[in-house]
Amino acid sequence: MQWSRLLAQIVKELLSLLRDPRARAILVLPPMLQLLIFSFAATLDVRNVTLAVYNEDTGAASQNLVADIQHASFVSEVMVVGDSQAQERLLERGSVLLAVHIPEDFSRNRLAGKPATVQVLLDGRRANAAQVALGYLQTIALGQSGTFEPVVLRHAFNPNLIYRWFVVPGLSGILSMFIALVVTALSISRERELGTFDQLLVSPTTPLEIIIAKCLPAVLVGYVMGTIMVTAAIVLFQVPFTGTLVWLAGALLLFILSVVGIGLMVSAIADTQQQAILGAFALGVPMILVSGFATPVENMPDVLQWVAQGVPLTHFLVIVQGSFMKALPADVISAHLWPMALTALFTLSGATIVVKSRLN
Repeated sequence: MQWSRLLAQIVKELLSLLRDPRARAILVLPPMLQLLIFSFAATLDVRNVTLAVYNEDTGAASQNLVADIQHASFVSEVMVVGDSQAQERLLERGSVLLAVHIPEDFSRNRLAGKPATVQVLLDGRRANAAQVALGYLQTIALGQSGTFEPVVLRHAFNPNLIYRWFVVPGLSGILSMFIALVVTALSISRERELGTFDQLLVSPTTPLEIIIAKCLPAVLVGYVMGTIMVTAAIVLFQVPFTGTLVWLAGALLLFILSVVGIGLMVSAIADTQQQAILGAFALGVPMILVSGFATPVENMPDVLQWVAQGVPLTHFLVIVQGSFMKALPADVISAHLWPMALTALFTLSGATIVVKSRLN
């Protein structure tokens, strides 16, 4: 390996990546906009809910319950109806998320110390939001009953259940993964489409030098953008950081390396930039789905759990989310570092073999 030749290749890759103002804007602006938009849009908090209430009871207890529902922070409008058919019509049209039916004996049972039941109809087409809103209603009903459970509930690491504390660190990993994946996927396919890849066939450049020259710019761009997003999570979104920056920085570097190896394999196989982009998204979206960002890995079938262990994003999400809110110990971080290192070794080796076969 000649260092001067390798340095020339790296400079060429950086110039081809950064000399176009539009390319620079695409690398910086969309990820930051996505971080800002997704941080507020990707939430399980339920707000501005419209409910229907059918109250057959005229007692004080039912009136107090309706008043508490109307003044709840998650409720924007309460539609009072006069019969159950009107409730069902509102649910069918999607005008309300929940429909509350208070029976005529509600207040009497409450005064007699008997169980006072309320029927709640949920819109199953919006099951997740309806279940969350139902939990809010149950909290209101518990306060109405005047009784309290003997267990005191406390949420560790996120006492107020601020959803951005969970989403923003995960988004920093997802968006930096896509940046590194797309930049690397376009590296060889761009040269092949422009015809400059043929020049490598007659040059003394070795496959290893090509791999290093293609990897370093993508690693640099992905690492810088990942660092910016982590900084934005701390400074802009005020997500508490309780871990060690050195461990997180090392994990981010290893994560970007493993993703770059995947992107380089895509780039070596693809013949055009369009194929490379489609291949990057064809791999990136499933990696997000099985990474545990949206649903716990433990809830997936055994086969997908095994697949998730081979996805670098699965392990980086554990590290980045734990570093922000939990202060993960070093042994736990190390347990998630070696799978990413193994993935990087496998993908980079595979990309080297593919590039060498193409050169031959």
